[in-house]
Amino acid sequence: MTDPTPTPITSQRLQGKMALVTGGAMGFGKAIVAKLIAEGARVLVLDIIEPSPDDSHGDFSKSITYFRGDVTSPGDWQEALERVLSVYGHLDIVVNNAGILHKAQPSIELSDEDWERVFRVNVKQIYLSTKTIIPYFLKERRPGHFINTSSMSGARPRPNLVWYGASKGAINTATKGLAIEWAPHNIRVNAVCPSVGDTAMMPLFLGHDSSAEAHAKMLSSIPLGRVCQPTDVANTVAFLASDEATYLTGVCLEVDGGRGI
Repeated sequence: MTDPTPTPITSQRLQGKMALVTGGAMGFGKAIVAKLIAEGARVLVLDIIEPSPDDSHGDFSKSITYFRGDVTSPGDWQEALERVLSVYGHLDIVVNNAGILHKAQPSIELSDEDWERVFRVNVKQIYLSTKTIIPYFLKERRPGHFINTSSMSGARPRPNLVWYGASKGAINTATKGLAIEWAPHNIRVNAVCPSVGDTAMMPLFLGHDSSAEAHAKMLSSIPLGRVCQPTDVANTVAFLASDEATYLTGVCLEVDGGRGI
């Protein structure tokens, strides 16, 4: 089986860039933050979860600022923008990574509350982030870049995760529509679409079935034979955020070990 831990590659290709990352306290987001900083960026993390006292980025601690806020709150988005500008002076990159998942279950059994929560967190943050930050890019005449964390479920829906997949499908559509609308202003919008990841959300994907059979069945759907690691997503986000990808917009890049083939 392929080594599940890709070799870290750093090049300082994001030197001088300022990024705002939602959901950066854990999972994919934590790896994204670490990678962006390693590549030279400075980062403001917008997350409803505060980092634990022992959660340190070592030598990178001066390059990261935490702002506790809710991605579904217009006021928190405005305050986060003001914070990043006051701390770092400008903003270049927005990574809409925060997301939630409902338990794998028949679609008709999902509660109204869980349905609304999934769409509010996964989709509304795209709406609020662009509504808040695009006017800043326009006013300052700065190129900007939004990178949205979607999912392979947005392109290949799965039984029992129908409404999660629908929320990610909405992200894909919004990514492409926003890319077309704002390209004349040099504002790019892309997305990454991971397969099931090695994060705290995996039990929900499996419906809390921790059996070896369930795990093997899940792996059998991925040609490379392993789940997506946070570093896989982080490396892809860093590429999209870099000047190497300035001709890419409206791309929903599959980071899935071949599952979408």
